[in-house]
Amino acid sequence: MSKTINPRTPKGFRDFLPETMLRRKYVIEVITDVFHRFGFEPLDTPILELRETLLGKYGEDAEQLIFSAQHGRSSREPLAMRYDLTVPLARVVAQYESELSFPFKRYHVAPVFRGERPQRGRYREFYQCDADIVGVAGIEADAEIVTMMHRILDRLKFPQFTIKINHRKLLAAIGEFSGVPDAQLPDLYRSVDKFDKIGAVGVRQELIAREVQPDAVSRMMDLLQAYEPGSGNLDLISKAIGAGDNGLDDLRGLANVLSDSGIPTRCYDFDFTMVRGLGYYTGPIFETVISRPNLGSVTGGGRYDELIGMFRKQSLPTTGTSFGIERIIDLMDELDLYPANLGGTLVQVLVTVFSQETRTPSMRVANQLRDAGINTELYFEPRKLGRQFSYADKKGIPIVALAGPDEINAGLVKLRRLSDGEERTLSMSDIAGAVTDMLCTTR
Repeated sequence: MSKTINPRTPKGFRDFLPETMLRRKYVIEVITDVFHRFGFEPLDTPILELRETLLGKYGEDAEQLIFSAQHGRSSREPLAMRYDLTVPLARVVAQYESELSFPFKRYHVAPVFRGERPQRGRYREFYQCDADIVGVAGIEADAEIVTMMHRILDRLKFPQFTIKINHRKLLAAIGEFSGVPDAQLPDLYRSVDKFDKIGAVGVRQELIAREVQPDAVSRMMDLLQAYEPGSGNLDLISKAIGAGDNGLDDLRGLANVLSDSGIPTRCYDFDFTMVRGLGYYTGPIFETVISRPNLGSVTGGGRYDELIGMFRKQSLPTTGTSFGIERIIDLMDELDLYPANLGGTLVQVLVTVFSQETRTPSMRVANQLRDAGINTELYFEPRKLGRQFSYADKKGIPIVALAGPDEINAGLVKLRRLSDGEERTLSMSDIAGAVTDMLCTTR
């Protein structure tokens, strides 16, 4: 006999049992429902991409996390597992542009893979929910993305969240004004991107270690930490660096559209220390932080007008966002934000089987309930009723239907609600309506 294999998943990968899947399904359905409300349509792509498709798009630090895919010797195409859903979108637009209508508004819900060090809130396989607008250069598209982010987090009932907004051109302008050479701007991005993790002192020390001049670091840190509520800090930066193509006009325009959309100013903030580490961003960038409890960002995105141009002769303006499903679910578990009626099973009724002789009538009951749109499970074997009731109770099935010999002879079915023991005995023609009523009035 072969040696027994220890059942386990690789580090950073997880199984999801039914109760967990129901919660994940709820979150994804809320998000996709809002995507639909805003006119986004679904897209899917392969888990594997050509390595040349992914490399050179994310930046030095991110690309170290890309999973290579080993494959047979007969294949000459080096493959990698997709790192995000954004680069595959750029490839799709370039590959199928004659079949698409622009503006192209798509959403994509699928797993992505990263060679992370597994820890709380970080996994090697996790789902992203992306929504992007391709073909619109105006700030109105960015504002719609931010508005949609707000709508989703509000629908999920997060009590406290802040959408942080910045602009890649503004980061570059701050660096240039402070005296950071162009060649060191990537170092600036990488260090400032760690602001939440290592703080102002840590960022300052790291920039100096990267040989950015101390006086430039001091000027830059003063600007990065300039703050007034709302859009007041835009004025502070403007006074310091002056006019120009520095992203400030975009951010002011974004604030105006958000105001017209009814987004409360308390829900967003212009944060100059927020970088978004990926290398393809070119304009406004967004990131949402749940302030209680703090588990890092739960959404991230921005404008990336040049990425599609890596797959076609001319690029197309694009902006979008990604929702970190794993962190959102972790936080919803911690804050208990799920609906009260979201149980551990989708089954609404268990139909018992008294004996082999009653199995066919019980099957008729189950099929009638299913035809009425009620999720119904038929018990497979004629076991003791106590065992069948225990099974329903353990799974969290709210109603049990009994069709014993006495009920069958009288043309009746007995329904029992497990939460309070309420029973109703009715004719076959009335059971679907009774079940619906008992589900709606569960105590």
